[in-house]
Amino acid sequence: MIASFQRQYMSPEAYLAWEPLQEDRYEYIDGEVFAMTGGTKPHNRIAFNLASVLDGHLTGRCEVYISDVKVQVTARGPYHYPDVVVSCDPRDQNTNQLICHPCLIAEVLSPSTEAIDRGEKFRRYRQAESLREYLLIQADQKGLDCFRKNEAGLWVLQGYEAEDELVIETLG
Repeated sequence: MIASFQRQYMSPEAYLAWEPLQEDRYEYIDGEVFAMTGGTKPHNRIAFNLASVLDGHLTGRCEVYISDVKVQVTARGPYHYPDVVVSCDPRDQNTNQLICHPCLIAEVLSPSTEAIDRGEKFRRYRQAESLREYLLIQADQKGLDCFRKNEAGLWVLQGYEAEDELVIETLG
């Protein structure tokens, strides 16, 4: 006998009601939920350090969150948990669990997630009209890629090495 695999789909509303009741975190993409795996200590340290620097620089102007706050990319999803997210929009200050208007998202890359973070996840994040900068940080090297949305709505890549000073234009 051959077992068949049947996918179970969930509405965004059902996901938002179900997910807070779970012990683990789940991302929501096109009606499907995906369990989030734990990161490594270096991964966590990089995300924490970036969030700390941003938070110190943005005191009172914007809110900085790390991996336990989900981002709603559009009204119907997807919903992701980025490593670091920044919102300067007052509408996000009135919600407990969601960021709906991110201006900056950062992902710390690992061998198992790099292709997804650079490809599909970036494609989905670009649907968020408020997003202006997307940082991809190398966990095993000293460097990062910063994608910036210009006035024409095009995403431009700026690479940074260890000796370079990172300029985050969105946040001043």
